[in-house]
Amino acid sequence: MARPAAVLMKPLLLLTVVLASTLPAPSVQAADAGGFGNWVALNQKSYAVNNALFAKKAAGDGGKTLDANLSAAEEKKVTYVVDPEGKGDYTNVTAALAAIPEGNEKRVILDLKPGEYREKIFLNLSKPFVTFKSDPMNPATIVWNDTAATTGKDGKPAGTVGSTTVAIESDYFMAYGVVFKNDAPMAKPGAKGGQAVALRVFGTKAAFYNCTIDGGQDTLYDHKGLHYFKDCVIKGSVDFIFGFGRSLYENCHIVSVVKEVAVLTAQQRSKSIEGAIESGFSFKNCSVKGVKGGQIYLGRAWGDSSRVVYAYTEMGEEVVPVGWDGWNIAKPESSGIYYGEFKCTGPGADAQKRVGWALDLTEEQAKPFVGTHYVYGDSWIQPPPK
Repeated sequence: MARPAAVLMKPLLLLTVVLASTLPAPSVQAADAGGFGNWVALNQKSYAVNNALFAKKAAGDGGKTLDANLSAAEEKKVTYVVDPEGKGDYTNVTAALAAIPEGNEKRVILDLKPGEYREKIFLNLSKPFVTFKSDPMNPATIVWNDTAATTGKDGKPAGTVGSTTVAIESDYFMAYGVVFKNDAPMAKPGAKGGQAVALRVFGTKAAFYNCTIDGGQDTLYDHKGLHYFKDCVIKGSVDFIFGFGRSLYENCHIVSVVKEVAVLTAQQRSKSIEGAIESGFSFKNCSVKGVKGGQIYLGRAWGDSSRVVYAYTEMGEEVVPVGWDGWNIAKPESSGIYYGEFKCTGPGADAQKRVGWALDLTEEQAKPFVGTHYVYGDSWIQPPPK
């Protein structure tokens, strides 16, 4: 049964304390947009402008044809076996990536045999078109245990970015059946230096299928670019999907691993094309669940320009009735925040109890977010390797 609003006051106070140490403090410049109706219209107009401008940049033709660079790379694909037992071309992922030439122009598939790969991976932007492939029933697990407080070679804390187990900065990356994990001891919510990123995706046009992204605070840094996650499991605690990406999560299982207050998303939109808003997270046909007795917020406002939409998503009882947290934004209803839900189900999906500035979307409002067209997928999303 849903808890009354009064019962949520203490968790909300805890949430504010937790989040204050999680990400950089956003600027608060929420100008009054003339009321709720105008605010909705403004967001819809921004989306329309974005579609016209960003699609042109993303594909050159509105995103309806396969990217020419990608098409050429797929025609020249090669496969190498990575096996810790020495029965392949390489014994570790680091060595396999080092062998890929700078300016790579062909799809390079790394067939990762089952087992634990205790490596800290960085794939730089000069090596696009790389695929990590594994058997989801018996997967390869790439794991490391750095946190933001871990001391680097320069004697300074690694920071959130530096804590990452696997960092993907190149474009056209793909992964299938791989576990990306940060197994640092679970930090208390909001602990200084507790960020422990399992996967950071900075390159654009990246797709993940049947992968598991496992960690605690700041598990998945959906940093920047067009990204597609399908049939994945994502585990974490505070802000465990965060960043500036424009990403679609389809048929994914989102799991809070703590009994304390958990926050699923912290998204901040980037504005780089003539002021058009070009980023945001969309969740379609997903599930949101957690540890029994815990509490989950669907998102919190990381700055005054955050966009997250859930459609056809099953929400467990751990999702708090108010759903969303405005954090320190004085007037979420008149800022650039766009939070919405459409035809979600489950005990945690009662839209009537949500904060007043989150939208119970109409079909027309939800339509731009509920397909691969949201990430201009026709121009780059390819099926996983067989």
